[in-house]
Amino acid sequence: MAASCTAASLRPVDLDLPVARRNAPPRAARATSPERATATGGPAGNERLTAGAAAMLFALLAAEGVTILMLRPLFSAHVFIGMLLIPPVALKLASTGWRMTRYYTGSRAYREKGAPMLPLRLLAPVVVASTVGVFATGVALLVVGPAGGIVLGLHKASFAIWLVSTGIHVLAYLPRVPALAAGDWRSRRRSREPAVRGSGVRRFLLAGALVAGLILALATIRYAQPWLHFIAIGGGHDG
Repeated sequence: MAASCTAASLRPVDLDLPVARRNAPPRAARATSPERATATGGPAGNERLTAGAAAMLFALLAAEGVTILMLRPLFSAHVFIGMLLIPPVALKLASTGWRMTRYYTGSRAYREKGAPMLPLRLLAPVVVASTVGVFATGVALLVVGPAGGIVLGLHKASFAIWLVSTGIHVLAYLPRVPALAAGDWRSRRRSREPAVRGSGVRRFLLAGALVAGLILALATIRYAQPWLHFIAIGGGHDG
């Protein structure tokens, strides 16, 4: 033991190297952060992207909720915002789906980050299924028009399930969302959150989802015309 220590102490030192490099551990022994190893920030970047999409959806869904309360006079806005929501919803589903896939396929970084609480994991399939149901039946109603009675019933039923399950989901995550969502938009000096790689990519994805939603809404708003005519002649009911 003493001999090995003596041998180690007698190893030649390259005096031409800077002091910092001479004292640094071997390259293989240096710890590498999972976030630094990926261009998008790993689990921390994924968490910020999910929070950013959630913040965007919260604002848009609040506006959509107003149109539901006054559906007859605001039906055009209801359709427009509903179509605008589709790309941001898809982005959030993709972000959370990526986290789930990486966790259950054994990614070390995502395993260390951990999974959501068990009740929220059990609720997640209901949130996803009801979300897909609401938007799928909403689009279908634009296609079939006021004649789609069964589709309208499915739309209302999926919305009721979505409202309860997503309400619980939002309440569980709401305290953490503002700081995470704002992390990529603040200067490093003003942000309390640590810097995470990939902020430019995340900002691009969020802005791209919003722009794609606007394009989709503008391209499809004309399909609300049969419903507007139906409402004008006295058909339909609020809610």
